[in-house]
Amino acid sequence: MKNILLIGGSTGIGYELSQKLKEDNNLFIATRDKEKFNDTNIKTKDLNLNHEFETDWLPDHIDGFVYLPGTINLRPFKGLKPSVFLEDFKINVMGCVEILQKVLPKIQAAKNPSIVMFSTVAVKLGMPFHSSVSSSKGAIEGLTRALAAEFAPKIRVNTIAPSILETPMSEKFLNSETKLDNAKNRHPLKEIGSAKDISEVVKFLLEDNSKWMTGQIIPIDGGMSSVKTN
Repeated sequence: MKNILLIGGSTGIGYELSQKLKEDNNLFIATRDKEKFNDTNIKTKDLNLNHEFETDWLPDHIDGFVYLPGTINLRPFKGLKPSVFLEDFKINVMGCVEILQKVLPKIQAAKNPSIVMFSTVAVKLGMPFHSSVSSSKGAIEGLTRALAAEFAPKIRVNTIAPSILETPMSEKFLNSETKLDNAKNRHPLKEIGSAKDISEVVKFLLEDNSKWMTGQIIPIDGGMSSVKTN
């Protein structure tokens, strides 16, 4: 069984992923909602990105690392305060960097370990009102390629870049039939993705079947970033 560390994981992609992985892996989940997890092979720890990440609850080696926290601050650039940019970078980038540096020795101790992070379709495809989230997630894409080069051949590093999903984080953008239909129609496949769609790919990236993949930004976006249908 692999030792998998999920940062975040109580809702959306993280929770769906935990349910897929718990049968065949030892899960270690840093989360704000520990009560959701009571399986014998799941160990939890309170997550607070404002505090130093502790590693004494983790095993000697970590086979898979997934960083799930994220933000969606969609506002006109003119009205965006620098504090919003800083908060997005703190959660989307620095939280990942700080925790990853803490647990890196445990990842290096594993055989064929895998790191998975998250970006957004809005980095590749410019979208209005996305300047803050796109800036921070763009940094994640750069970090992905830099770490993939630095850690090769020992550690694989990949990032998933989804479009909007039906998850609690996106609820306010999809909370009416009109909003949902408009969101669907922006995608060539005319559907909104789900946490299940993404968690399947994360699971693959954590498995040995993906041992020849690293440094990749993987779009899972209903075709939005690469297909034009009208």
